Amino acid sequence: MNITSILVITDLSTRENIAVQRASQLAAMHRASVKLMYVPAHGQPVLPTAASRLADAARQLEDSLQLRVRTAPVKPHPLKDLADEARGADLVVLPHRHERSTAAFFRGQPVLRLLRQCNRPVLVVRQAHTVPYARVLVPVDFSKASEALVKLAAQFDSNAKLELFHAISTLDEAKLRSAEAPEQAVRAYRERCLKYAQDRIVSLTDSFDARRNRVLTTIGRGDAGRQVVIQQEHSGADLVVLGKSRSTVWEDFLRGSVAHYVLSWGSSDVLVVPDACLQATVPLATRRAARIIDNKPALHLQPAGRRTS
Repeated sequence: MNITSILVITDLSTRENIAVQRASQLAAMHRASVKLMYVPAHGQPVLPTAASRLADAARQLEDSLQLRVRTAPVKPHPLKDLADEARGADLVVLPHRHERSTAAFFRGQPVLRLLRQCNRPVLVVRQAHTVPYARVLVPVDFSKASEALVKLAAQFDSNAKLELFHAISTLDEAKLRSAEAPEQAVRAYRERCLKYAQDRIVSLTDSFDARRNRVLTTIGRGDAGRQVVIQQEHSGADLVVLGKSRSTVWEDFLRGSVAHYVLSWGSSDVLVVPDACLQATVPLATRRAARIIDNKPALHLQPAGRRTS
């Protein structure tokens, strides 16, 4: 991940200064320029002293980093302005904000609305730490974007341990049970799914150069969003790196997404990467995985009343 410019969103409060701190740590690591943008929280007016305080913050940050730090004009910024600024940065860093509004209920939290308008990685900061990330959890679904997502996570902080995690869906297993399939058939299907996941996740660890003791793999079962949050709490990961496919407002509202669940219920920082940012990477791991096993285990349902022995 080539980070040369970082856009930081803040309302200049002490609580939201954690985003500025994390951005400065990443800027020092990647030698990236920084741009500060004042965006008050939903329903809050623009502070009269915002321009001078933002300029002071930029000067202090520039002195400490010895890097270029700019500021965006101080004014009431609609989401479109924020998206326009974001398109000119390699990374957007903003504090976690839980907005309570009609727009947030129907169209999602501000970070999800921003992701629909700009295809840039967005880091949502929750934790007040200035040290580099120690453990990064990367949920993978074995799509073509998974390899690129893993590589991006490895480059985001080159010293952090990586944990690749896949949650096996139990929906097909539930269909087998509802069709009154024999328990032996259900167990066999579960074992095939586990073997498939193990082969694919191993192929992902072979798709990029990293110390072997730096990469861990874990497999769970159940709803992906819920399992990612459970695994993050269990492993103590301080960053989750998620891919996010392009979706409409109504798709997110009706179906939800892993990103929405993790942002709502998780406790770590979250880096959300739109799939459009990952498309340029050649899916080498996908080709390797295809040589191991081509297809996901097929689900064969028997009509009710006809059981196989």
